[in-house]
Amino acid sequence: MAIQTQKINPEDDLGFGTQPVVKSQPVINKDGSINVKRTGLPFFNTSNNYHALITMSWSKFWAIVLSGYLTANIIFAFIYVSIGPDVLDGKSGNTSFDHFMDAFFFSAQTISTVGYGHISPRGMAANSVAAFESMMGLLAFALATGLLYGRFSRPSAKILYSDKVLIAPYRENGRGLMFRLANMRRNILIDLEMEVVFSYNDEVNGKVIRKFFQLELERKSVSILTLNWTVVHPLDDNSPLKDITPEELERTQAGLSVILKTFDDTFSQTVHSRTSYQYDDIIWGAKFKPAFQRNEEGRVVLDLSTISDYELV
Repeated sequence: MAIQTQKINPEDDLGFGTQPVVKSQPVINKDGSINVKRTGLPFFNTSNNYHALITMSWSKFWAIVLSGYLTANIIFAFIYVSIGPDVLDGKSGNTSFDHFMDAFFFSAQTISTVGYGHISPRGMAANSVAAFESMMGLLAFALATGLLYGRFSRPSAKILYSDKVLIAPYRENGRGLMFRLANMRRNILIDLEMEVVFSYNDEVNGKVIRKFFQLELERKSVSILTLNWTVVHPLDDNSPLKDITPEELERTQAGLSVILKTFDDTFSQTVHSRTSYQYDDIIWGAKFKPAFQRNEEGRVVLDLSTISDYELV
């Protein structure tokens, strides 16, 4: 066994459980999300709606907003058309399609409370529908505004991690397990604390379980992140991974979980970042290339596009 288990504290409970990794499914995904699928909730479960709307991608968010806006106007347009052909004064179309489009654009004016005045409702039924639609529009736009504010104001860390972990030369005649990170934003991150958890499958009493232990780092914290930070776990006599081999890592489905906690000076709040590496993300006998240089004025220039660049040694 290449992993020196006598140097691992079996009482460490890191909150991941003991379920083994199967088919290279990591505990934490590359984007920092937890790789657990939840089932057993009701189909119309609303407990996670707000969380989903403020954390989903911008493209998906705008797709939901636009599709909801179009759907609401189409439904109200059908309602106006179904009430009768003469419920809207000022319509200009003669065909059924023209009547529908007039009703659709009247609905768009009503739901946004714009009301250009070119088309107006006639009769109790049409006016009642327009009044109800304008009320629903006010509530919907207030909700959309709140979601936009929540998305912009939600504290988050945008950390760029290197694509690979390197087994690189470290100090004199030594080796170290290394990966690199940098801040993607122009804000200031202070009091950074890093935790790297190594995990692997192990057979205990005929049952395969997942074991975790924290790696001792050359530096677990830095006061301020100005350039990039190369996180190093020395593969010395105190490391359980000193004699680890690529074959052993693959056999045990080994992986690294990276957890970063820092204070964002812009939001004045603590933010977190997570990522993971699997055994096939480890490059043996390589070192990172410099990610920064100086320009003609002597100013340091950090090139984030080179954060993952390395060379074999």
